[in-house]
Amino acid sequence: MSDLNPQYLFGLLVALIFFSAFFASAETSLLSLNRYRLRYLAKQGRRGAKRASTLLNRPQLLLGVLHFCNTLVTVLAATVAALLATRLWGEFGLILSTLGLTLALLLLADITPRTLAVLRPEAFAFPLSAPLRLLVELLEPLVWLLNAISNSLLRLCRIDPTRKRKDGLSAEELRSVVREATHELPQNRQSMLLSILDLETVTVNDIMIPRNEVTGINLDDPLDDIITQLRTTSHTRLPVFRSDLNQVEGVVHMRQIARLLTHDQLTIEALSAAAHEPYFVPESTPLSTQLLNFQKHKRRIGIVVDEYGDVQGIVTLEDILEEIVGDFSNQDALRSPDIHPQEDGTQVIDGAAYIREVNKALGWSLPCDGPKTLNGLITEALENIPDSAVCLKIGPYRLEILQSTDNRVKSVRVWRPTPRVSPDAPIESAD
Repeated sequence: MSDLNPQYLFGLLVALIFFSAFFASAETSLLSLNRYRLRYLAKQGRRGAKRASTLLNRPQLLLGVLHFCNTLVTVLAATVAALLATRLWGEFGLILSTLGLTLALLLLADITPRTLAVLRPEAFAFPLSAPLRLLVELLEPLVWLLNAISNSLLRLCRIDPTRKRKDGLSAEELRSVVREATHELPQNRQSMLLSILDLETVTVNDIMIPRNEVTGINLDDPLDDIITQLRTTSHTRLPVFRSDLNQVEGVVHMRQIARLLTHDQLTIEALSAAAHEPYFVPESTPLSTQLLNFQKHKRRIGIVVDEYGDVQGIVTLEDILEEIVGDFSNQDALRSPDIHPQEDGTQVIDGAAYIREVNKALGWSLPCDGPKTLNGLITEALENIPDSAVCLKIGPYRLEILQSTDNRVKSVRVWRPTPRVSPDAPIESAD
């Protein structure tokens, strides 16, 4: 090689730098591909995507080939550069070749091609995968031997080289992906996707209509009162019970008794016969599970019971769907009737208001992993039923008790002062 013309040596050096850039860009582009988009493109029949997917299915072999080839090319480039520099400048040329080749490899064969490959991974990975696949097939035996030696060294360090990395995303990672996709997803779709992911953590108990707010038909009431109730109700399905909601006998659909009401033929016996068998739901059931259960049992309403079998409320399919897409009501009804904005920026809230509903309506983050209502949150914080004019702080929020009775808090003034206080601040109270 020392007898070669310097022009040939220079051309060979340029070619080696080009090959080094080829291997660097191939490695970076393949590893930068979005695996989920790659699978989609491969299923759509894109040949480049199929080749890239095949290579990435054996990452250890792929990286072994790329690193072996890049190392070989770099060593050859250093040798050629040293010969060329020695021919041109003598022994002093070795110093120049070392510095010059380092800069050339760093800029032309590493930083620049890798940056371009990161910016446009598909544009690089798909066409480069064709020659790379042939190279992988050719060098597979040699790389297999090198990997075997490498794996033996790893085992000496008590590292298992065969352990596979999980490619799937956790629920929290999916949430991060959805939140970051602000440019690709409209706000309403982003909110829907996040709400679907939250169905795993929200239970029936969090969204049910509580027992004291359930509208039902008591078969022990006079028939005239029942008929009046049926004619004036805004609900399409009503639980039917005797004396007490714990004695629920079924659920009646207004469509089934509309003809009887129209012809004044409704009786207690006919009403009881028209009721479907009640469908009971444990209060701790996650909404994701309950949504599937409604579909499986072909039901739209469930009677929520606790661990002792006592009725705690009702949950409907619409309640779960509203957790995903928002309220089905019109815009004027979106404001909760339990929340009353004040001119000074504070909010007067009914003590029976659900914390989750308050957070959704006001964009707040009151803790809702314990008590479900504002009254429960306050009594848990104070460990007693407070009198009026008692103030307390929960995280960044200030609460003033406006009205209370012997057994519950009726109304509370709540506000969030500025500057904001850390949500992790301890709960404090002051009279």
